[in-house]
Amino acid sequence: MSRFLSPKLKGLLPYTPGEQPKEGGFIKLNTNESPYPPSPAVIEALEGKAETLRLYPDPECRELNSAIADAFGLDTDEVITGNGSDELLAFIFQAFCSKGAAFPDITYGFYKVWAQLYGINTRVLPLKDDFSICLDDYTDIDETIFIANPNAPTGLALPASDIIALAKNKADRLIVVDEAYVDFGAESCVPYIKELDNLIVVQTFSKSRNLAGGRVAFAAANSELINDLNRVKFSFHPYNLNRLSQLAGAAAVKDREYFESCTSRIIKTRERTAKELKALGFILTDSKANFIFARHEEISGEEIYNKLRERGVLVRYFGTDRIKDYVRITVGSDDEMDALINSVKDILGRQENA
Repeated sequence: MSRFLSPKLKGLLPYTPGEQPKEGGFIKLNTNESPYPPSPAVIEALEGKAETLRLYPDPECRELNSAIADAFGLDTDEVITGNGSDELLAFIFQAFCSKGAAFPDITYGFYKVWAQLYGINTRVLPLKDDFSICLDDYTDIDETIFIANPNAPTGLALPASDIIALAKNKADRLIVVDEAYVDFGAESCVPYIKELDNLIVVQTFSKSRNLAGGRVAFAAANSELINDLNRVKFSFHPYNLNRLSQLAGAAAVKDREYFESCTSRIIKTRERTAKELKALGFILTDSKANFIFARHEEISGEEIYNKLRERGVLVRYFGTDRIKDYVRITVGSDDEMDALINSVKDILGRQENA
């Protein structure tokens, strides 16, 4: 830490991304990336376009915003696109948290970081013992509420009707729904943004549209909220999405058939893997995401993480108090999940039953 760092940032605890190993040979089930390539339509859209990188991208992202609006039944002024959902969520923290921010104690770890970075007061509300959100805790508070749905890293999802009821209960308070994993079995709140002016829904193309490396995401809200977010964007980073990512995102959202094929395959693999892990004695949450959240009574979360890593399989271990017994396992390809199960059997001494 240099002597020039602002005093207000000296206590900042940055977000820790999942491990990105420099060496090869790992089965990577730790960062919730898709096991499948982008849509063939994306590859086609990018063909021969590298030469255009000498030019600045469209700062208004018109082609991409239009494609998203068409796909979700929105108007273009109800959409803003960003460099991953992290950028859009950061804009939201900057723009709409003058009264503070509220979120669960176990959720996406970046919420706490943004609040600290921007000097925002927080109300952190504990999940129930089963890791579900107690919406009664949020009913009367004034802070901007952030709900990851499905939640991370638990994978549990609320019905959209519960979130909408919360939004309607107190119209002068903003609800932000982070739907990074919604396409793997949960219900989106996007259809409700036309009737509620205190609702913002954020989605990413990193998971269900196989574009983690492209950094494409969008937020949907009424036009006034989107105007506010554009005010922040154009005061910070007008050219926030490069030309190739804009082309890739537009092509990906238009290819509905490929999107549904990939998400359905991931859901099927998740359910099969969950069944096999349960048979090996694991206790799982009812994940509606592209990952499994699991613990075993005979082995600690840290030990299962380390022993899997020794066998070339990376999963995510958080080590915080309430979830220190759990690991989060990204749903990979069927072959990758077979390798995971075989490694787990080896660790547990169950190979004779394989």
